[in-house]
Amino acid sequence: MSKEWINNKETFEVKDVRKLKGNFLPSILKMAQKIEAGNGFCVVQSFEPIPLYSALEDLGFEFSTDKISEKEFRVYFFRTKVGIPKYPDGMDIPLKPTAIVNFNRVKPELANVVVNFWDLIWGQENPAVEMKTMLLLSLANGVGAGRMRQATRELIKAYSIGTTVAEFDDIFSMFTWNQGAGFFASEISPSSLFAAYQYIKTQEEKGVERFDIVKKLIEKFGEKNSEVSTFYKK
Repeated sequence: MSKEWINNKETFEVKDVRKLKGNFLPSILKMAQKIEAGNGFCVVQSFEPIPLYSALEDLGFEFSTDKISEKEFRVYFFRTKVGIPKYPDGMDIPLKPTAIVNFNRVKPELANVVVNFWDLIWGQENPAVEMKTMLLLSLANGVGAGRMRQATRELIKAYSIGTTVAEFDDIFSMFTWNQGAGFFASEISPSSLFAAYQYIKTQEEKGVERFDIVKKLIEKFGEKNSEVSTFYKK
């Protein structure tokens, strides 16, 4: 990657998101999509915003990160070409781990630990276990721990990268076996997880394309859905 643009990085518009209490990703992605090729901007955050990197790479951005202190990271993004976002929210994969912002509200150092832990698990270029399997394992772990919002998010991610309805059918059958019929009836059936699963099934039966189903899943079961969002709302 040519990084000649770094010599001019101090001229970039600065977006300081350190004091934002909610999800800062949508505003960054909205700004990024308006930037023309040959221009850039800078994001200032209390922790290194690693999940943002791949999303902006898909939009045609290179980046360079400066660690100013333990509580200040400056990431310079420069657009070399205009890439088309895969999903309507500008993400490269649905429902990025926006809850990292919540750790930042406790301590920036804690957010840094968590985001680097996330990158260790989910940021591998060539993981020994394929990503689809990892997401299904995470989905199952979420159900086992009673964390339905986590499980819902993992289901949508798994579907977006190719998990089939038949595979989900087997997974949900296993939930009945492992968790018991009572748990399935009282906890899984009325959950956002089961609703998302059933939405996928009904839409595929109608012949709707996977990409269009994923777009609707993001709308119906994204951050605006209180059963799935990881942000506190009064």
